[in-house]
Amino acid sequence: MMEKPPLPSNEEGTRMGESRSEAELLDLGVQGTSGGVASSGDADDRPAWDSKLQYVLAQVGFSVGLGNVWRFPYLCHQNGGGAFMVLYVMLLVVVGVPLFFMELAAGQCIRQGSIGVWKHISPKLAGIGYSSCMVCFFVALYYNVIIAWSLFYMGNSFQYPLPWEQCPINMTTNYTVKECLGSSPTTYFWFRKALDITDSIDESGEFNPIMTGCLLAAWAIVCLAMIKGIKSSAKVMYFSSVFPYAVLFIFLVRGLMLDGAMEGIAYMFYPKIEIWAKVQVWRQAATQVFFALGLGYGSVIAYSSYNPIHNNCHRDALMVSCINFMTSVLASLVVFVVLGFRAKNIVLNCITQNLGLLNDMATHGSNHHWWPWFNMSDPASVTIPDYREWYHHYGSQVGTNITDCDLDEEMSKGVEGTGLAFIAFTEAMAQFPASPFWSTLFFLMLLNLGMSTMFGTMQGILTPLMDNFSLLGRHRTMLTVCSCALGFVIGLLFTQRSGNYFVTMFDDYSATLPLIIVVVFETFAVAWVYGADRFLDDIEIMLKWRPPVLYKYLWKYVCLFAMVGLLAASLLRMVFKRPTYTAWNHTTASETTLEYPGWALAMLAMLILAATLPVPVGYFHSWLKNRGMGPEGELAGQEIDRERYTKCNSSDALDSNSQQTPSVEDDGRPRASFLPLGLDHYRLLPQQEDVEEEEEDTM
Repeated sequence: MMEKPPLPSNEEGTRMGESRSEAELLDLGVQGTSGGVASSGDADDRPAWDSKLQYVLAQVGFSVGLGNVWRFPYLCHQNGGGAFMVLYVMLLVVVGVPLFFMELAAGQCIRQGSIGVWKHISPKLAGIGYSSCMVCFFVALYYNVIIAWSLFYMGNSFQYPLPWEQCPINMTTNYTVKECLGSSPTTYFWFRKALDITDSIDESGEFNPIMTGCLLAAWAIVCLAMIKGIKSSAKVMYFSSVFPYAVLFIFLVRGLMLDGAMEGIAYMFYPKIEIWAKVQVWRQAATQVFFALGLGYGSVIAYSSYNPIHNNCHRDALMVSCINFMTSVLASLVVFVVLGFRAKNIVLNCITQNLGLLNDMATHGSNHHWWPWFNMSDPASVTIPDYREWYHHYGSQVGTNITDCDLDEEMSKGVEGTGLAFIAFTEAMAQFPASPFWSTLFFLMLLNLGMSTMFGTMQGILTPLMDNFSLLGRHRTMLTVCSCALGFVIGLLFTQRSGNYFVTMFDDYSATLPLIIVVVFETFAVAWVYGADRFLDDIEIMLKWRPPVLYKYLWKYVCLFAMVGLLAASLLRMVFKRPTYTAWNHTTASETTLEYPGWALAMLAMLILAATLPVPVGYFHSWLKNRGMGPEGELAGQEIDRERYTKCNSSDALDSNSQQTPSVEDDGRPRASFLPLGLDHYRLLPQQEDVEEEEEDTM
């Protein structure tokens, strides 16, 4: 059902065009020479979005993920606050938006998944699509584990008090558990109760049965939502894409009422322009732009391939990019007001403890010239500036028991990723009134953010396979179920006691380098192999207006050189800095940085090779296939392969009654535009389609 049938020949298309009046063709949206819109032709064979809103929610849901909530705020936190935001916006406009627009336009024009798109543009670069599928599969494996963690925490939020509010008591000794005393209740719950983590990646440990069950539930949810393709997942998007925004706004309003919120926001926006001189900051900003928009996964291409032909994908690119950035800013505001509240509480507790020690010294008759001028018996009346001023003058004379209580130092202790969501945020929410309600709301938001991104990631796997392999296209339900079952089985690697270390490995290395390589080849294929001018010509036919010529130079030079630079910086970082991971030492109750062992480095290298190998393999396969054809035969082979999808030129859209004649460029070669046939408007999905699919799946 999902397979795109070949375009009818010119003769057949002409006969069909002659059987209809020009008015009828215009009413149908001028679909090209085939004129098969009313019939059960190629347009009806490919599902479409019910509405523009559904499509936008799907794209936003995929691009806005967990990284917007815990990665972007951390980067702002560590790299100069407002200065990093300015740098991020600049790279987003110059690099991110043009590349995002390029993927949207390619998918909408060719109406195929990533494999079909790049095979159409250049058969030698068909491996780009397979690499995208491999990366999507790797990301789906560990991303669903994070969703499983969110399910676990959400399930534990339905109790009062929350299980991570206090340290547990050892029943044998009747004392507080030592590991918890050395860290904090939230840290202990995360590493010991949730993960039951080992001390290093070398110690695998047994499976965590609770997390295994949560992972099974997560894959079951994904499978049920994806089982009917975009028809089922798009309906879920109405909730999963909108709900996180409601939660973020609720948290922002609640957070602004907390003591310390303004200090957190001030820390977030205070600019440190000097960070622009650091290459590392530019690399991190470019990487965040790259991942925030979901470039290279193939999901953007897959979603846009279900669009009407004349949909304004340029406006979509600008809109989704703006929504993505504003979501990152909104999430950062929420994170910083909560972290500001947490940091101020820690500092006030620090002052209270130190004043208690000073009171003890006073009861023993101590009286020194450095005695504080404020009321030590009432810690609530002592302000942070007063205490810090006193400590600045006399701290060196009071002994090591009395410590400094610095708000900026606490705010600078940035936490990223899982540490932000499952340790810092849970610690702050435990101090909220009605903490179970806020905890449930927060982890339900994480669950929806993760799910909407998972839907896009899975679509980046399933759509290209179904478009290019007719057998898989006819058995969509079986393919979806088998893919999810395979993901669960391989995902058991992450439910071991050492599973968190493998999640870190996959997150850091299985996607970063391969995706950058994929986007470098994508940009090269469009800008240089197919030709930026030809690409703009096809977009002009599709949009009925020509995008600014600036895009040509951005694709050919700025974006390509920026991605090559990012690739070089990432490779140099891996070469000169041995890969490390953060491990939990239960003896010292602290995190330590360890180097990956040799077998883990080999596994890491295999992940990168497995994701990037399809690109050179696809090139050499195409080269061997056309080796004996000669230049003319090779060109003819490329054109035949492109015909497998669809072609039209400007004359198709302008005159449906005329015989189709290929346009010829200055060099005499036929010009292969890849604007396909399709609907000029969004349409409701046929009611009968569900029944037909069920019959096919039972075959």
